[in-house]
Amino acid sequence: MAEQQSEQTVKVRRVTDIHSNWSSQGPLEPGKFSYQLVLDDGAEEVLIMPTAEDGKLLRDLLHDADAVYWDTEREIMTFGNVE
Repeated sequence: MAEQQSEQTVKVRRVTDIHSNWSSQGPLEPGKFSYQLVLDDGAEEVLIMPTAEDGKLLRDLLHDADAVYWDTEREIMTFGNVE
């Protein structure tokens, strides 16, 4: 019980893995991109759906940062030491 309560108090988690996806929305329709963020080695998962343009920028930031964090309460991604 105490472990479950402490897990719920964690507001910022490290993104430890990312899975990308593109899905068809039908013939002649633009597809949709999504990223599944795995937080703290599977403690939690989040799905985000950026536009194609935002997805390109996000991909570059994810590549260039030495660490990525997700604020679970405010749904904000933070990039550490972007080169």
